[in-house]
Amino acid sequence: MPRTTNAVASRKRRKRRLELAKGFYGARSKQFRLATEAVDRSMVLSYTHRKDKKRDYRGLWITRLAAACKLNDISYSRFIEGLRKAGIELNRKMLSEIAIHDAEGFASIAKIAKAKATLSAKKK
Repeated sequence: MPRTTNAVASRKRRKRRLELAKGFYGARSKQFRLATEAVDRSMVLSYTHRKDKKRDYRGLWITRLAAACKLNDISYSRFIEGLRKAGIELNRKMLSEIAIHDAEGFASIAKIAKAKATLSAKKK
């Protein structure tokens, strides 16, 4: 009985992996073993960087909010505390958009947060 090599599936698998490595530098886009290592690494890093991007955006929103809070004479932490106590459930992304595009609206939110934060500070 002749030996079968399953060449079609092997070629397809290699072609698929080399297609993913397209655009990589030098042998990493030509040789299967190097391409496999490069693609594996790039997949891991792309997963990690997607998570990092979320973290970076949250940091950006917090920085924007801290700057806007400073203009309204309240610290960022007191602002967030006041929002919690006031029951205002806006996320940091929306709050930073309000701070950028509607300064008066943000000032009114900050005023509410400041009132709630100072009430709890006086009770202590």
